[in-house]
Amino acid sequence: MSSNMIRPGKTTKESIVDIADELFYQKGYEKTSFSDIAHEVGITRGNFYHHFKSKDDILASVIERRLENTAQMLNQWQEEGQSASARIECFIKILIMNRAKITLYGCPVGTLTTELSKLDHPLLESANEVFLLFSNWLEKQFLALGHKEQAKDLALHLLARSQGVATLASAFHDEDFLYKEVETLKEWLHQYH
Repeated sequence: MSSNMIRPGKTTKESIVDIADELFYQKGYEKTSFSDIAHEVGITRGNFYHHFKSKDDILASVIERRLENTAQMLNQWQEEGQSASARIECFIKILIMNRAKITLYGCPVGTLTTELSKLDHPLLESANEVFLLFSNWLEKQFLALGHKEQAKDLALHLLARSQGVATLASAFHDEDFLYKEVETLKEWLHQYH
């Protein structure tokens, strides 16, 4: 990662959260240090501590940002999607939209929650809220398609399948696999219209 410095139009604190989010995704939470983040932002450690007292404070802000961004994205899909199946397809296509990063680092939500789980980290439950946003939203879409009895199971199946696809695409660094699996997921979805 090249030195990004303070991002245009953002405060130092916002830049710290942006860069910490990228580093936690690319290097992992545990392997990212205060120094790594301060260096990328282009500030001294003293200035850094003015904004955040601990790495867990930064992590809490990163998770909060991810929750906000996910909620905005889901709201946008809700507004733009002409049907529940079209909205679910937006979720499926996110694998393609983020294919370059996914093939390098996996899913940002999945990799963070897996790492925090291994660490038995107190913020794991907060990080899992991003998955809950996705699963609850997907469940509503399957309900709208008329699958009252199966909506939750279908939502979790799709979420699990997308996580598996992201994990294997990253393990094999294989974008073609991503494309094939996205097409398979879209075909799977058609049986639930």
